[in-house]
Amino acid sequence: MFNVWDAASARIVEELGAPAVATSSAAIAWLEGFPDGQYISRERMLAGAKRVASAVDVPVTADLEGGYGPSVEDAAATARGAIEAGAVGLNFEDAGEPGTLVDADFQCKRIEAMVEMGQRLGVPLVINARTDVFLGDIGPDDVWRLRETLDRGKRFLQAGAGCVFVPGVTDEPTIEALVKGIPGPINILASATAPPVSRLAQLGVARVSVGGAPYGHVLAHFRTAARQALREGRFDFASERIPHAELNALFLR
Repeated sequence: MFNVWDAASARIVEELGAPAVATSSAAIAWLEGFPDGQYISRERMLAGAKRVASAVDVPVTADLEGGYGPSVEDAAATARGAIEAGAVGLNFEDAGEPGTLVDADFQCKRIEAMVEMGQRLGVPLVINARTDVFLGDIGPDDVWRLRETLDRGKRFLQAGAGCVFVPGVTDEPTIEALVKGIPGPINILASATAPPVSRLAQLGVARVSVGGAPYGHVLAHFRTAARQALREGRFDFASERIPHAELNALFLR
């Protein structure tokens, strides 16, 4: 999943042959002028997901953070909103206050409410249940973190999630342990140090996301171009762009 944030990025990924498109909650939040981490409202995040879903013909899964509210009802409302925005899947994380996780039993109830909402609306919503045990560096050590992740992953699948997302892990031994210990598809968050897709497939990983990295990559190049023009008075960057006509053609269909 090469995560996108708007209609143009979504169309580019679709045109490259991706069978599905995933949004990045961080990228959409930054685009809208908010920091990452559920500072943006449910409505604005869903509006971003709708722009993406409206631009492509392939299935869309939306990164919807922690559901934009602590209650079971909030989770159900977010699932409804995702479906109404045109998504058929969503990321749903268990991060609580900084350094904590949502109680596993309660998180399962929230996942069940999302699944039930999908059934009620006739959409078999794919819940990519994220656990932030490793990403948040929670617990005393990696042995504890692995045990807790395995337990949560199993329970989230039992609650109806279609995939377990474990960001913060890129080393092969831990990935192998996750694949062997969780009886369902595993999603990891790739970074520059992650194994290539071919190796991740050999390890048994079912899904790979890149999160907000593509948007950060774009902005890094934007900053370089802006610095070149504003401080050096040069416009070399303009020779390394997607042509105007080609960008227009993304939407002339």
